[in-house]
Amino acid sequence: MCQVGEDYGEPAPGEPPPVPRPSREQKCVKCKEAQPVVVIRAGDAFCRDCFKAFYVHKFRAMLGKNRLIFPGEKVLLAWSGGPSSSSMVWQVLEGLSQDSAKRLRFVAGVIFVDERTPGVFTVALRSATREKLLPKGKWLTPHSSARKHRPAERGLEGFPVEVALHPALPGSSLSPDSFCLGFSEGAACGQSLEERSKTLAEVKPILQATGFPWHVVALEEVFSLPPSVLWCSAQEPVGSERAYKAAVDSFLQQQHVLGARGGPGPTQGEEQPPQPPLDPRSLARLPAAAQTEALSQLFCSVRTLTAKEELLQTLRTHLILHMARAHGYSKVMTGDSCTRLAIKLMTNLALGRGAFLAWDTGFSDERHGDVVVVRPMRDHTLKEVAFYNRLFSVPSVFTPAVDTKAPEKASIHRLMEAFILRLQTQFPSTVSTVYRTSEKLVKAPRDGPAAGDSSPRCLLCMCALDIDAADSATAFGAQTSSRLSQMQLPIPLTETRTPPGPCCSPGVGRAQGCGQGACRREDPQACIEEQLCYSCRVNMKDLPSLDPLPPYILAEAQLRTQRAWVLQEIRDCLIEDSDNEVGQS
Repeated sequence: MCQVGEDYGEPAPGEPPPVPRPSREQKCVKCKEAQPVVVIRAGDAFCRDCFKAFYVHKFRAMLGKNRLIFPGEKVLLAWSGGPSSSSMVWQVLEGLSQDSAKRLRFVAGVIFVDERTPGVFTVALRSATREKLLPKGKWLTPHSSARKHRPAERGLEGFPVEVALHPALPGSSLSPDSFCLGFSEGAACGQSLEERSKTLAEVKPILQATGFPWHVVALEEVFSLPPSVLWCSAQEPVGSERAYKAAVDSFLQQQHVLGARGGPGPTQGEEQPPQPPLDPRSLARLPAAAQTEALSQLFCSVRTLTAKEELLQTLRTHLILHMARAHGYSKVMTGDSCTRLAIKLMTNLALGRGAFLAWDTGFSDERHGDVVVVRPMRDHTLKEVAFYNRLFSVPSVFTPAVDTKAPEKASIHRLMEAFILRLQTQFPSTVSTVYRTSEKLVKAPRDGPAAGDSSPRCLLCMCALDIDAADSATAFGAQTSSRLSQMQLPIPLTETRTPPGPCCSPGVGRAQGCGQGACRREDPQACIEEQLCYSCRVNMKDLPSLDPLPPYILAEAQLRTQRAWVLQEIRDCLIEDSDNEVGQS
């Protein structure tokens, strides 16, 4: 109750008091003897050795309790150069060494995707027309001067846009007197060819120091991927606990036999079988100018930063999946930390991917079938990763991303990241609470056509399409009803008195030009949207045209449309076996 004359004092501060530093009298919470050097949480102070044992135990326990990686299996480590993925590679490197107490038993390889594409939107401009777009003093040539003096102009949607004029890329389809108009929307700034070469020069020594087979691929190579990347291959049945133990016993017996004969085991770090020599010049070679130009046009045509980040993640996943299949890797390790997964969970909820949270944030992701994505760093927070990398000198490479220096409200990813991290500073259990919620999610689709292995999958994210078009209360139902209401009904033959002409152009077969009885060439956007989940449909709305998409996506979309049409045409001619005939046979 409020009383007259009562002194309430100063209001409570908005920020919590700082965590007290460990004093000289405080000891490590683990060994109770050494001086602490790291404070992970309030009251959890560790010395150097105990913190390393704590950190390594988390990584080993995550792999041990799931038992998805069998001995001798080939695992591809997706290394981006960041702190989490660098720490993951170092954990695997130490686990495969002979000095490790409990050695890891798989064969590792590393892949680095160079996604720092020059952010240039190519426009064929001549000297007479370029002055109509911007004042004469705002054009900058060449590329080096554009980085020293960057005039800011007001661009689309009210965001500041940095404008620079660059010469046409060598080998492109532009005329010699054409120019490249480069837009750099805040964080969506690319790197020049010199900067990309410098980044690759920093990456190669780190990859060579691991001793693993390593692969450096550019993001532009997605334009040469085959449509089979989007096929969900048959997944091998997950082995039981007995099968895992039997595989371990067989592997240990094989190691014992090889050791008795004096031969090294296949999973020993420095004593692995000799790999074929890799040509550093071929790995460091930059992609073709035509592919760089096509990738730049693709990302510059996307309207929002949210759609750009989702598209970049999708293309990166497809490229890593293709490299894993091409080199015989059955598992792919990513360095997603606990903090990053908590942010990703909230972001995917906002993006409409609630049905796929168990695959997007769980330990394992089996959506691709023959290649399984695992996340062994999901128990480590970014704070723990930063402390470990600093104390034990784990090398990493910093490269700007799509959202680097972007404002807080530039995208849903940036907004959710700022929201979670701000809450974490005030309430230290925020990240762990969200993360523990993701562990309770179950990978069990609802009953229906999406529950089987042969169910239709999203063209981009390759998740099962959990669609219920008959229910108008869902988002898919509302979109389907709106699309059907806008379609024109076919005119009856009795009213026209003339049979309708073919929907396809002359010289084109119906199976090649039509889909589901109607020609899809007039509206290819609707043809592709039918093969996307809700979240990918929303992101595709920010892409005005489908022409910049990689060819393998368009080819797979056309192939699926043709298959659906053929299946619809022959469905009435198929003879289905009855239950009695199946029982008698």
